[in-house]
Amino acid sequence: MENGTLDEALQRLHRTGPEFDGWLSNHAPMAAEALIRHGHAGDVHQWIDDYLDHLEEVPRGISPIAADGWRDPLGDSSRTGDWLVFFEREVRAQPWRDVLAAWWPRLLPGIAAGATHGVIRVGHAVRALLDEETPVRVAELGQGLAYWAARWQPLAPAGQGPYRAGDPRAALDAVPRVPDQRFGIRSRLAQLADLPAWPRAAGAVPGEGEVADRLRAIVTAAVQRHLRYGYGSPVMMVHAATAPAAVLRALPALPPELGLPSLEAAWAASAAVTAAYSPAEPDPAVAATSPGEPEPAVAATSSSREPGPALMQDGSPDPDEVFDRAVASGDAHAIKFADAAVEMWRARPDPVLLHAARHGTELIGPAA
Repeated sequence: MENGTLDEALQRLHRTGPEFDGWLSNHAPMAAEALIRHGHAGDVHQWIDDYLDHLEEVPRGISPIAADGWRDPLGDSSRTGDWLVFFEREVRAQPWRDVLAAWWPRLLPGIAAGATHGVIRVGHAVRALLDEETPVRVAELGQGLAYWAARWQPLAPAGQGPYRAGDPRAALDAVPRVPDQRFGIRSRLAQLADLPAWPRAAGAVPGEGEVADRLRAIVTAAVQRHLRYGYGSPVMMVHAATAPAAVLRALPALPPELGLPSLEAAWAASAAVTAAYSPAEPDPAVAATSPGEPEPAVAATSSSREPGPALMQDGSPDPDEVFDRAVASGDAHAIKFADAAVEMWRARPDPVLLHAARHGTELIGPAA
């Protein structure tokens, strides 16, 4: 990973706020980290140049947050500026791992913060810090934690299960849909409390094994499912995969006792996004697939007339080409989704992951 380029990019971006246009998340720090990790350091500064016009200045604070007075401003977006100052101070005064260990369990119940972008930004920051600790990366962790705290949003209690399905893909398919999908994520997540099937569907984490393995299985299932269900809301359905991927990235830096609650929160976040944005039926243009099957059949579209993708010897897409397509689109969500998909593919080479990422880039389309 080209460490100097990432630090330069983060220094540029730390002059901008975590949101713009009132609610939209600043994806640039996350996208920059993913671009560099996948060999696109040379594209980062131009990508930021194109994105900067969307961004706003760092918000001003209202009143300093005391170390023992954090509960009241938690989830108060009007205090974003105060949270940024608070965590800037925290990560300067203490080792970053200590700050993360102290605040992770406080923030975890509000994992839906900023449409899950709080935890996602923290996950990218921790992944970069585990590569190399630098002052600007420590500062980026502070900014991610601050955004999570400012937009802290709890989910409806999931209950205790037990969930009968053993694998995460079957579990995601069984998650009930919220009835009214006309409005934004806050409106949709608020409906979970009124769904009788929600506590049992999301109450116990599917799968078996170690925490990291179960997290990978959840991310994998969400990426695979996007292939057939992402068409309804291509951008928002990405977060069913990228939120648990963020938890997985943070896991090595967390105390072991936080592993199980982190897994539970990651599953709840993935299930909640699925409930909020999944369409009622799979995309009829995409043939049914299951993990391990070869290339799915996609109905003819305008994109199918383009030159075919690079294929590996087993007939699956080349992971570098899949990520390159996401980069060419310029869209931050396509980049982050391809990042998660390729990361899972490298852990367990399932071609459906790469097909899902490539198709996701097509669904999301070029950056505005």
